[in-house]
Amino acid sequence: MAIGYLCPCCGVRNAPELKTKKEDNDDASWMICQPCGVNPQVSPLDISVHIIPLETPIVHLDSKQAFSLLDEKEKNYAYYLCQADWAGAKICLLQCSVESPIIFSLLQLVFSSSPSSDIVNSALDKGLTHTQIDQAFMYAASFYGNMGNYKSFGDSKFIPALSPEDMYTFLSASVDKSTVKIIDELWEECVSRMYSLLPRQRQMGLGEDKGISTYFSSNCNAEDAKIANAFLDSQGISAYNTRLIKDRKTCNYMVRQASYNTSKQPETHTYQGKEFIIVQGDYAPLMKRVTEALTNALEYTANHTQSKMIEAYIDSFSTGSIDAHKDASRYWIRDKGPAVESYIGFIESYRDPSGVRGEWEGFCACVNKEVSRKFQILVDRAESFLQKMPWPKEFEKDVFLRPDFTSLDVLSFGSSGVPAGINIPNYDDIRQSEGFKNVSLGNVLQASYSVAAGQRISFILDTDQDLYKKLKSYAFEVQVGIHELLGHGSGKLYHQNTDDAKSLLGVENPLTKLPITGPFYTPGATWGSTFGKLAPSYEECRAECTGLFLCLESSILEVFGVQHDDENSISDVTYINWLLMVRAGLTGLEFYTPSTKEWRQAHMNARYVILRLLLQLGEDFLKLERIINPKDGEPDVEIRLNRDLISTVGKKKIGEFLLELQVYKSLGDFENGSKLFNDLSLVPKDMIELRPIVMARKEPRKLLIQPHLKKKDNGNTIELLNFPLTTMGMVESFVARYPAQDSELIDLYKADNGVM
Repeated sequence: MAIGYLCPCCGVRNAPELKTKKEDNDDASWMICQPCGVNPQVSPLDISVHIIPLETPIVHLDSKQAFSLLDEKEKNYAYYLCQADWAGAKICLLQCSVESPIIFSLLQLVFSSSPSSDIVNSALDKGLTHTQIDQAFMYAASFYGNMGNYKSFGDSKFIPALSPEDMYTFLSASVDKSTVKIIDELWEECVSRMYSLLPRQRQMGLGEDKGISTYFSSNCNAEDAKIANAFLDSQGISAYNTRLIKDRKTCNYMVRQASYNTSKQPETHTYQGKEFIIVQGDYAPLMKRVTEALTNALEYTANHTQSKMIEAYIDSFSTGSIDAHKDASRYWIRDKGPAVESYIGFIESYRDPSGVRGEWEGFCACVNKEVSRKFQILVDRAESFLQKMPWPKEFEKDVFLRPDFTSLDVLSFGSSGVPAGINIPNYDDIRQSEGFKNVSLGNVLQASYSVAAGQRISFILDTDQDLYKKLKSYAFEVQVGIHELLGHGSGKLYHQNTDDAKSLLGVENPLTKLPITGPFYTPGATWGSTFGKLAPSYEECRAECTGLFLCLESSILEVFGVQHDDENSISDVTYINWLLMVRAGLTGLEFYTPSTKEWRQAHMNARYVILRLLLQLGEDFLKLERIINPKDGEPDVEIRLNRDLISTVGKKKIGEFLLELQVYKSLGDFENGSKLFNDLSLVPKDMIELRPIVMARKEPRKLLIQPHLKKKDNGNTIELLNFPLTTMGMVESFVARYPAQDSELIDLYKADNGVM
């Protein structure tokens, strides 16, 4: 098959000028393009940052023991919840990039057609090397692990390391003639975008100079997002489950709402001279599968509250109603201490460039009762801990609504990535007046944040290496616990013309010492809609600062089992927690794109802001010292953090910053809040100079292989399947999880293609 070649910079395809001959066994020689002069040695485009390295660690989520403790009814309940999670996870493909559904379909068809061992042998027979085969499997595993071809953490694109010709050889090597025809069609449909690294396609963003986003049609920009968000606020419509399409001729807008139901007539509105049409039925076939799985789960619920929760989810996903999803969230909050925990829907808005639309997320997990007891103590004492926060009582909730706080072992997490902890729901009105839940995902923490034996941690002083390795996971568990419960769970919001806001008028502003006059949130506005794309990074920064501030309280660390006379002393855990944050701020430079001056990841933006804040304290407190590493002779950075000043100088600075973050958030003061945060988000010359060192020493993010629940012998007995810790194991998990072909996913791709 003559497939031609594609230049990753200029997009030239099937060009006779493009070299195809590998010289000196250089697997990257296919990237040399005569028309634009791209060359791996001299090109300004660093191809390597868009390729997943073969050294990427692969780990699995161990939930075998937790699952074994469930009874048969609970296992069946978990089975159908997992089915719902993974049915909806295909939405992430459509939320990632135009080409992701086709790449997924191509990979599923190939890997379902032949065992991995047969694919390897056939590819070797076709002349591919073991390295090229490993590269193909790594691309496939990474695609599956991110549910798309953009990294879930950082939102940058990745492409195969081997040439298009060799990738096609790999994909077609072991399939029969009838299947080859379908593979050819899928390949021709996706190869150009699969390999393209045109500037806009290198990262997610909104607008031609920023990146791609399939939450919007490709002709939308930040102004379109702004007017659409304002329109939705004016109508009291949540943007969580929507996408925005701008008509290329009229410049009017279509708001697509996700739902199984497609029978409701479109609604037409006029706002600021623009016509908005609200249409239901986005992702309809996938939403239908979710509702079917949830309907089956109803038979196995443990109590009336769980049943009402599932029914409300079904209502929401059938009709597109966010109010119904809020009701489901209310029942979820009331379902205290279940053996099987779950949450599902359009949840986190990290990937929406305007900060309000939710990515699909569904998880199912078993409660780890032993670890959860520790978190419950934290909840029981939360009121007293919140009194230690650096803001007056007016900026804290009138009553702390005690949430469930549990440690969970994940059975399924159907989304583009798996976090270590969660504080949900994200609905401001529910969180403030009705409550929330916190979960720490124990087997994710264990898998993702463990340190391999003999591994050297970059940027950490030799004198800190042993202590860092010893306490990294422990300190991070403390940070996650405080971050989720007392960070995301704290603070009060004030809306205009409410009794709460009126009671605050005239009270002294702790920042200005002048009487408070507002501005307050407008009616119908939320934290997300008011602070927009800044909201996720700002809120993560507030929660991270809470962790740093309160980990200095011995009474809180004692909850986690840290005692003054322990081997893991309070001073050591605190120091490593702060050192973790400083290092994360430095490594966060990987997620900054100099050409667009944009941050691609909310958590890393937040941690970088904290780093910049602490650097303001001077070299006596924190220094990033540039050195030449004696082991490899290359430029390096060493973090020198004065642990003796953390409890005094450091705590004072973080406390002052936390106060500012909270006051601006409580008052809905976007003007001052955005200035504070954006000023610290800037990457000045001295930090830009550190970025090449960070990039040269970056560590691949681990790939997580999740287990799969399967019905045994077509009965009600559920078994848990684990897979090998290899790229082939990741592939096998998705072959077990999904069918070889999905015509409805292809139809959804076709409906999007041309507008997204």
